[in-house]
Amino acid sequence: MSPLDHLNLRIETHLAAIYGEGDHSVLVGRLIDSMRLHEHFFEPVPFTNHWSEKDIALITYGDSIIPKEGTPLEELASFVSERLGDSVSIVHVLPYFPWTSDDGFAVANYDQVNSDLGDWADLENLSQDYRIMSDLVMNHCSTSHEWFQQFEKNEEPGCRFFVKASPLDDLSEVVRPRTSPLLRPTETASGRKHVWCTFGHDQVDFNFRDHDLLVEFVKIIRTHLDHGISVFRLDAVAFVWKEPGTECINLPQTHELVRLFRTLIEHVKPDAVIITETNIPNQENLSYFGNGNEAHGIYNFSLPPLLLYSLTYGDCRSLIQWLMRMPPAQPGTMYFNFIASHDGIGLRPAEGLLSHEEIQSMVGKMVEYGGLISERALPGGGKRSYEINISLFDALQTEEKFLCAHTILLGLEGVPAFYIHSLLGTRNDREGAISSGMNRRINRHQWNADELRNELENEKSPHASVLKKLLERIDLRREQAAFHPNATQFTLHMGDQVFSFWRQSVDRRSNIFCLNNVSGEEQRIPVAAINLISTEEWLDLISGDILEDEEGDVVLAPYQCIWLANRRKHLPY
Repeated sequence: MSPLDHLNLRIETHLAAIYGEGDHSVLVGRLIDSMRLHEHFFEPVPFTNHWSEKDIALITYGDSIIPKEGTPLEELASFVSERLGDSVSIVHVLPYFPWTSDDGFAVANYDQVNSDLGDWADLENLSQDYRIMSDLVMNHCSTSHEWFQQFEKNEEPGCRFFVKASPLDDLSEVVRPRTSPLLRPTETASGRKHVWCTFGHDQVDFNFRDHDLLVEFVKIIRTHLDHGISVFRLDAVAFVWKEPGTECINLPQTHELVRLFRTLIEHVKPDAVIITETNIPNQENLSYFGNGNEAHGIYNFSLPPLLLYSLTYGDCRSLIQWLMRMPPAQPGTMYFNFIASHDGIGLRPAEGLLSHEEIQSMVGKMVEYGGLISERALPGGGKRSYEINISLFDALQTEEKFLCAHTILLGLEGVPAFYIHSLLGTRNDREGAISSGMNRRINRHQWNADELRNELENEKSPHASVLKKLLERIDLRREQAAFHPNATQFTLHMGDQVFSFWRQSVDRRSNIFCLNNVSGEEQRIPVAAINLISTEEWLDLISGDILEDEEGDVVLAPYQCIWLANRRKHLPY
């Protein structure tokens, strides 16, 4: 069997799992043609890690920094190059397409860059030095998209591209993150229809049962690859497939669609990476690894609320218990770790890890700090807090706590991702949230480029201080093989106030004990409790202090972090 024949068979297998048994040869051919795989393709090597300890991601909107002249994407490129340099390797530019609502996630055209931001050339230029991560917003599109306009006119092909349902259907079990009505009445040329809207009435859900829609999305993927995109974030992917009478989340067809997209993408670009964005309970989130054949990476959604709780109350028991139960990422997969993003701090991923009372206590505390709370509708009626909307700096209140949180982020197994407003120590933008009516705008401030430049060039500015200290920690991490995203990680037990874990490089030569005081009180850890190898000299990478007394205690000041390592850098043999 030729390699192309083998690829055809793999695609056929994916399609049979999605659509049922039958002859899918025509659709296979269309997908092959759409990805131009008949021209040339690569055979990916399974279980390959396309990342290292040097990989750090930046999450940002294309217009997080507004220039006086030029395009926002040009300004972003200048900021990344001049201020961050090699400290980041992946730039996640949040939806940069023409859009109508939800700050980019109601996409009106998947083939263009929003002219207010720049054009494809700006992204291609950025991709010369950084890996570009792009959102594949595949669950829904804007009501202004050409396909939905066709739906309203009962014209091909859009008339088949959206999920319809009846108000009489049993949809009581549907899980979703919003409180708006699920169905949107829509007048069409063939009468009134009710379309499915998981997120809002300007975001209409796609019907992936339609083969033509699948082909169109594969064309979109190929376009992005052609423009230098190498990391794909599958936005809200858990909701993609609908079956009335079920929860309509994490269905088998959804998982198979992810596997299909992976097969197609990695045969065009073997080092491309797919990351699933599934803001759901931890066990459900982990399922998107599949058997090492689904997502390369998953957003580690439980980390933000658990870490926030630990630093708010000086108690890391829940964080420790969660980390102990997390399976190590298998070769070719990784955790995509973050503690802040353009969205709020999700609370569903804390379910089963924090009690309802603990969650509500944290919600109340964040409201005291100026935060806002978004809710979701519960199956069968009622509402529940869904996410906390707040800047991470305001959530943690002090630079010490803030730095501690990001040091933990840098040490954990996985690829760390920094939200631009965390790097800059941006505060709550309550005015933006209130004026827009969107809670999430509180953490989506737009900096004036000149104002930001003045802040970062002022040594006394808190924004300059935060950026300088975070970059120092990032650069320390990038020198350590023990911080490879797939290096060994063991949870340590140093009490309820010290979140501790051990990282060891794949070759076992580099060891780092990460001790993080999450409390406002001094903590003392006996050196004997850390199990340090006696033949090695140990030092704290962060302070540079050498451990002199192996019979004494390691003393941690409030919110201090120590990276106790047996070498300053991981040197080759």
